[in-house]
Amino acid sequence: MSTVFPDKLYLRIGEVSVFTGLPSSVLRYWESEFVTLSPRKSSTGQRLYSRKDIEQILEIKKLLYADKLTIEGARKRIEVRKRYHKPELSMERLAALIEDVKLELRGLRDQLQ
Repeated sequence: MSTVFPDKLYLRIGEVSVFTGLPSSVLRYWESEFVTLSPRKSSTGQRLYSRKDIEQILEIKKLLYADKLTIEGARKRIEVRKRYHKPELSMERLAALIEDVKLELRGLRDQLQ
């Protein structure tokens, strides 16, 4: 599914609500539950959501509504993805890391025998 984002740098909470299909109250609540979701505030105190914020909201929505996770489960899933998602990691580097892990595990296995 390809999401077409509005051609704006920032969206206000009402615009994000319409775009995501979520009430503004849910968006505000999620800010308190997910530390990675923190929209900027304008000089008048209005929330200004970036593209990254909206992508995060859509991910949370999927985890909670489609995958049926609890808020705690969604929070953990996001943390794991954040910790292990390294876009700059090449396939060669990934293969080398896997080999390092295999060697380490073999070493531990041999010590236990």
